[in-house]
Amino acid sequence: MPAPAHADAEDPEVPDTPDDPGDPEDLSPTARRLYAYAVDRHAFTVPEATTALGARAGAAVTELAAAHLLQRLPDGDGPERWCAVAPRAAAARALAPMALLVRETHDEMDRLRGRLEALVPAYEAGAAHRDLSGSGRLELVTDLGAVRGLITELAAGCERELLTSQPGGGRPQESLEEAVGRDESLLARGVRMRTIYQHTARYSRPTAAYVERVTALGAQVRTLGDGLMRMLIFDEHTGLMAVPDRQGAALVVREPNVVHFMTAAFERSWLGARPFPTSVSPEAARTLSDELRQTIVRLLSDGLEDKVIARRLGMSERTCQRHIAEIMRAVGAKSRFQAGYLLSAALAPKDGG
Repeated sequence: MPAPAHADAEDPEVPDTPDDPGDPEDLSPTARRLYAYAVDRHAFTVPEATTALGARAGAAVTELAAAHLLQRLPDGDGPERWCAVAPRAAAARALAPMALLVRETHDEMDRLRGRLEALVPAYEAGAAHRDLSGSGRLELVTDLGAVRGLITELAAGCERELLTSQPGGGRPQESLEEAVGRDESLLARGVRMRTIYQHTARYSRPTAAYVERVTALGAQVRTLGDGLMRMLIFDEHTGLMAVPDRQGAALVVREPNVVHFMTAAFERSWLGARPFPTSVSPEAARTLSDELRQTIVRLLSDGLEDKVIARRLGMSERTCQRHIAEIMRAVGAKSRFQAGYLLSAALAPKDGG
């Protein structure tokens, strides 16, 4: 009897197996045909399947056996005989190693949790002692990674309101990307959020985009010209303050009176601040520019250096110097010293007024 035209006995078989033979969803067409053939009978041999399918069945048998969908019968002597395995039974066999790994992982998690939970009484006793003695209410954290982790922890536990004061103009893109997810989660939980930036932050596109995103969820954002202190206050209970000349460091404040002072300082700044618009009109830009120049005039009359004024107003030193040059031209001063003198005289209160 001649062999079917599509099964050449002389050519080697080219299997059409998938990349992962253990994944039933990716079974090859030949394997699917073989499985349909197998479920119709109690057992079969590879030659019998090859004859019935018109294609060599060896690779498909290997594929189905790897997926636990075929099992070999213990017939002793004679050719190997195979039978189909129910899909659910195959799934149980395939998932057994993973289920064991999951159980072992959960057991290890429980052991680790138990070891750490055993330290809770000692920690709570120490915390209670710190509260009674007053120590631990001010903590200096110098590692930036630890500061970020602490902010994340405090934000996760915040229940009522987060107050944020961020001087320095526009915020770095990296800081905004880190903050936006955390802040959206806070707002979604119904936590109030109020933030103060400096006026110069309005000209930062990333900062404006961030403000637009969080204000749409209920946050309130305002800007102020000068006098901001970098700080965060969580639920009027815990505060974080920037540490001068210690980049990335923060002072953690849990002393109620100091936190109250920080909150009062924020509220005073909030009353004098203006809402942060997501777009700046030409008129608003002129108003802000005039206000910035007035602030520069005041700081210049106090004798502050350019770089100090720039840092306090959250702008680059070059931009600050351009404003100062315009002010000097306006008052007819030929030097910063002369400008400072003239401006001090102009700002001095008049006698008998």
